[in-house]
Amino acid sequence: MKKIFWVFFLLLIGVAAAEHAYAIPCGVDGIVPCGQYPNCPCDITDVFIILTNIYFFVVAWIATPLAVIAIVIGAVIMMISAGNPQALGTGKKVLYAGIIGLVLVLCSWLIIDFVLSALGYRGSWNRL
Repeated sequence: MKKIFWVFFLLLIGVAAAEHAYAIPCGVDGIVPCGQYPNCPCDITDVFIILTNIYFFVVAWIATPLAVIAIVIGAVIMMISAGNPQALGTGKKVLYAGIIGLVLVLCSWLIIDFVLSALGYRGSWNRL
């Protein structure tokens, strides 16, 4: 089961990375919004835009779908356990892990905003 999960996880990351590997013109939203053309050089502010884009990519395209898939797999394992207490326990563990993962993913914005506010950052990091 662990091998199948890791193969699926690496395949998902590979497909998602290949989707965003194409050059994006200057001014168009993407993970790297600069540097594709000579008239569009990168500067220091683009580093923060790239970090924000990476964060939103990971949350929207990797972490949230994996948490939802874990919830579905846990529910399916619980339904097909047919009274087997060990399978039911495994299903509960997977379901709880998926729910906790989804809560952490959805609360990550609050966690990052809290840490930046505690460090004294007054800007809007999520609207670069």
